[in-house]
Amino acid sequence: MKVKNKLRLGFGFLFLIVLFFGGLSIILINQIATNGKVILKNNYETLTFVREMRSILDEQALPLNAAAASSFEQQLVAQEHNITEKGEGAVTAALRANYTHLQKENSPVVIRAIHQNLKQIEILNMKAIVRKNEQANHAVDKALLFLGLAGSFTFLVLFSFSVNFPGAIANPLNVLLKGIRQISQKNYKERIHFDNRDEFAEVAAAFNDMAARLDDWENSSLSQIMSEKQRIETIIEQMQDAIIGISEQQQILFINTTAKTMLNLSDQKYEGQQVADIARHNDLLQSILDSKGNGKPFRIVINGKDSFFQLDSTEITVPNISPNPEDTISIARKSAGRVFILRNVTEFKERDEAKTNFIATISHELKTPISAIKMSLKLLHDERVGSLNEEQVDLINHIGDDAERLLKITYELLDLSQVETGNILLNFIATEPEQILQYAVKAVKFEADQKQVELEQHLPAHLPQVLADTEKTAWVMINFLSNALRYSSERSRIVIQVKQQKQFLEFSVQDFGKGIDAQYQDRLFDRYFQVPTDGQNKSGSGLGLAIAKEFITAQGGQIGLESEVGSGSRFYFTLPIARN
Repeated sequence: MKVKNKLRLGFGFLFLIVLFFGGLSIILINQIATNGKVILKNNYETLTFVREMRSILDEQALPLNAAAASSFEQQLVAQEHNITEKGEGAVTAALRANYTHLQKENSPVVIRAIHQNLKQIEILNMKAIVRKNEQANHAVDKALLFLGLAGSFTFLVLFSFSVNFPGAIANPLNVLLKGIRQISQKNYKERIHFDNRDEFAEVAAAFNDMAARLDDWENSSLSQIMSEKQRIETIIEQMQDAIIGISEQQQILFINTTAKTMLNLSDQKYEGQQVADIARHNDLLQSILDSKGNGKPFRIVINGKDSFFQLDSTEITVPNISPNPEDTISIARKSAGRVFILRNVTEFKERDEAKTNFIATISHELKTPISAIKMSLKLLHDERVGSLNEEQVDLINHIGDDAERLLKITYELLDLSQVETGNILLNFIATEPEQILQYAVKAVKFEADQKQVELEQHLPAHLPQVLADTEKTAWVMINFLSNALRYSSERSRIVIQVKQQKQFLEFSVQDFGKGIDAQYQDRLFDRYFQVPTDGQNKSGSGLGLAIAKEFITAQGGQIGLESEVGSGSRFYFTLPIARN
């Protein structure tokens, strides 16, 4: 039988058992409720009528007034319609006759007869209540007995079902789990057999087929794996880069000849030795292990010449085919060690230095002719030299703008050469934030007035000093303000703010221009990157923000931006507060 059908039969059986017990309980509870309802509805109402009639006779003077007679009549009529016990009808009829006689004659004998009738009715109903109560108790006891027997039967059936039925599902699963664990331990001889013809038998057949295939694969692939291992070792040995492999137990897996030569190690075999024992007497190896590939080139002197090597470190991960059964969580892959590769980048380093020197030299040489061009333009503006027409003035203004832009790019290239060579000269002093702010605002005030842009400053009082290079920090602020002015419309405003954030001061410039698309924000501080323009604004050299980032980072701060298209941009940087 299929497992699906077994489950259906099992749950169907449980449903029938619950339905049987629930139906029996409803029937018995309904019987108990019916008996109790009879007692309350009939006899207790009669006792109420008798009590009310007796109260009228006891409390009202004879003859009865109209209201008392009417009330007595109502109670008597109700009693006449509520006769349920044997003999109660005759007594009620006698009560009616005596009451009719009382209305004609106020005789004490009649009053006594009426009281006697009421007492008889009361006794009849009290006895009925006692009798029916005993019947109800008997019915409850009987119902409880049936419920107890049914509950016990249901409990035994369900207990037997809960003990035996899960085994039909769990036992084959446990056998399968045991087989899978054997396979995980590379015991490919394990086989599973089930007598039943159900899904578990099909899974067992598939399991046995898988184990047979794995067994065949292991036996047939072992020699191929060894051949591939030797081939890989030969390739690593012949590579010109220094390669070192370390296992998860910190043992050397492989080290090629290039690495031995670079580390000044002998030709002996180091495989299997603890790398810490070798690094204890080799500072270069220790530096390689400590750095783990932080991106900075290694400077190594080989044959009296400086050589540079780029260290790459990669963790080796392999499938976790033998998980520890005691582990709470089994991971799919586990670490098998780490590979260190030292690539010779001396040639690229020399080319980069040559490029940096070329940029520094050409930028320095360009300053003189550009300054001469600006001086010549200034002389041309002097009317003592000669008058110019309107078109000539516009042409000279354009030349002046281009010369100013070219001079700015030249200075940025000079700053960039300092950044690339690591020769940023910083003069750290405790500086007032207001001094940096006013220096930058003063530099762009004329340009802001030309566009009628309001420079709105928010500088709280009593801010602490910052430890920074005043000129280079002000240069960053000027760069922020120049960019904000470039992308701000006329008669707009720019918000300049300084605020304290724990041990840092944050300087920010907020414009309300078109903003920067999110796809460009991550690259905005990269060298030579420029946001595509719509033709209304001139683009810069793509160096200003990159240099600003280097200046701020070198001072121990951070730089960033927040921008949304249509809402403007906010550029900011932080600097550490000066300690007293």
